[in-house]
Amino acid sequence: MLLLGFTGSQALVDLSRTTVLGIAREHRGLHVGRALGRQWRRGRFRAPYLRDELWVRGYAVDTVETATNWQNVPAMIEAVEQALRDALADQGEHVHAFTHLSHVYPHGSSVYSTFLFRLGLDAKETERRWQALKAAACQAIMAHGGTISHQHGVGSDHRPYLAAEKGTLGMAALRGFLAACDPEGLLNPGKLV
Repeated sequence: MLLLGFTGSQALVDLSRTTVLGIAREHRGLHVGRALGRQWRRGRFRAPYLRDELWVRGYAVDTVETATNWQNVPAMIEAVEQALRDALADQGEHVHAFTHLSHVYPHGSSVYSTFLFRLGLDAKETERRWQALKAAACQAIMAHGGTISHQHGVGSDHRPYLAAEKGTLGMAALRGFLAACDPEGLLNPGKLV
């Protein structure tokens, strides 16, 4: 299923919509109108309420995101979902993982995976489960050439994986930029490097 939204001038929106619907038709896509898109738009901010209700019922939900080129999208989806499904198998736990593409570009797309898992018996066990899931997904992303964070920033959760993505030169450039622009280390110290 493909839900599309277009922004820009009316002429750009009309051209983009016509072009994309033509491509979809070429690949046997069936246009069903705008009702599903409108329904998604009305309910797109309800996710926190669903998250809270799942928690009350004993489940946690979270997401991981990356971006990669079009040729790599199917392998990335498979790798991340499999890593998430396997991450708690040694504990006899099942993880439900699924993916959608949320931002598309001429050369690739974001790969946005959602995972659902049972809460542990206490907060520490739940946190350990989440950490195992997050680490498994991040390792799969790095192993398959994705970016550790498509648009949400790096922060402390993703910092351990940043050097694998940026390499020695990239990390040196980041450190040099921070030294020049924030010599006293006041801006979110320790979150990026």
